[in-house]
Amino acid sequence: MEEIAIPVCESSALQDRGKGVRFPVTAGGEDSTGFAVRFGSNVYAYLNRCAHVPIELDWNEGDFFESSGLYLMCSTHGALYTPETGRCAGGPCRGGRLRPISVFERDGHVYWRPDDYVKPVRA
Repeated sequence: MEEIAIPVCESSALQDRGKGVRFPVTAGGEDSTGFAVRFGSNVYAYLNRCAHVPIELDWNEGDFFESSGLYLMCSTHGALYTPETGRCAGGPCRGGRLRPISVFERDGHVYWRPDDYVKPVRA
């Protein structure tokens, strides 16, 4: 059986500690968004839902990093997450973590893989 890989964006769209790219997903049966960011040479993707309160993180579309570029930050309550793991690094998330989405790069493009919880958008 062939593995499903869904395109997110061109690799060049993700700059280190720059804007992220949002993409539509279905999470737990509800329409939602995921996002991909580049930190160092790697791409990471998460469900766009804060562990503190289930709201989207970005304050402007694609703005996920706080000013130092070291952490992902929820725009509403300031929860901070490490880009490499999605684990809470400070603020009201108290040991929580972002829900990871499997992501990879191939031939100059970024793709994500569905799992049991995060699936492609319903038709």
